[in-house]
Amino acid sequence: MTVSSDSPTGETPIARVERNWSELLQEFRVIQTGTQILTGFLLTLPFQAKFSSLTGLQTTLYLALVCGSALATALALAPVSVHRLLFRRGEKRQIVETANRLAQITLVVISLVLTGTIVFIFDVVAGDTAGIVAGIVALIVLTLLWVALPLSLRRKLPTP
Repeated sequence: MTVSSDSPTGETPIARVERNWSELLQEFRVIQTGTQILTGFLLTLPFQAKFSSLTGLQTTLYLALVCGSALATALALAPVSVHRLLFRRGEKRQIVETANRLAQITLVVISLVLTGTIVFIFDVVAGDTAGIVAGIVALIVLTLLWVALPLSLRRKLPTP
């Protein structure tokens, strides 16, 4: 096996794929825990006394959030299925590329569900206007932290 000349660390292409897979697994552990906690929180709400007093719009938003949260959980768990079905077939690069794309999609879905959950809670507790304002603030903060910050850091690095 030869060392890749374009690798600053001197790792082989196979070693790079293995490292990338390990890093993705760590990221998915965080994503999965977060999505499962959020989903669990949402699933407990119908059993609260105040749930029956929700407006039609709030109920619709809640159901959309449950669907989004379930989708985020499914997306975060999908790499496990991909890995299981492609295991020992020499397709680790494909697994890593697919898992990377799924992680990106999962983050988008989570950002929407998290924003929607904030809108929902603020709307129920403090009213429509507070819900909309809190949702806009949440979406801005998430966009800054999850998109603008990484892109800013990436621009400062040399192109691989």
